[in-house]
Amino acid sequence: MNKTITVKGVGTASVKPDYITIRLEIVSMDKDYSKSVNNANKRIVTLQNALSKVGYAKEDLKTLSFRVSPSYEKKLAIYHCRYSLKLSFDLDTKRLAETINAIANSDADAQFMIMFTVKNPGKVNEQILKSATENARQKAEILCAAAGVNLGDLVSINYDWGEVSFVSASTYSMNRDMVRCASTPAPEFEPDDIKSEDSATFVWEVK
Repeated sequence: MNKTITVKGVGTASVKPDYITIRLEIVSMDKDYSKSVNNANKRIVTLQNALSKVGYAKEDLKTLSFRVSPSYEKKLAIYHCRYSLKLSFDLDTKRLAETINAIANSDADAQFMIMFTVKNPGKVNEQILKSATENARQKAEILCAAAGVNLGDLVSINYDWGEVSFVSASTYSMNRDMVRCASTPAPEFEPDDIKSEDSATFVWEVK
């Protein structure tokens, strides 16, 4: 049986955010199913119209999910219609302030969360995996040298294709009344770098 060495390689990356994603949620409730859905749809149109005034196209607002679920009060059904949406654009804090102002001043009553991320996560993930590979080989070579053996051919790579987060830890929020105040200046905001990591397990022969 061939002798082997198994090493876990860890790769990291620290990159500046270059993209903003705003996650929005519209929730409508009514005893009548159709009224609940129609009210939610009207509020989405209201939101689209508000965003169009600051330069967004209707198709820029993407639907992530749609769900209607009933809850019961005294045996009467209340239908909760819930839309999850997103709006993404290149990182520009002035553009962000303008967009938030449009959302807050509309009658859509949308709840929202702002995330600073990267436009091309695949490129960053590639950087992390290369780093993990280099890290694993370096560890394997150190261990083999310490053990007085030589590193041989690569036998296998085990990688869990889980999703890696590419979101900055920085948060951006403003009081709703302040957002609605036209004189409120856009803050000078520099989000923190995104720090992500991933790992893979490598098996080499030893000689």
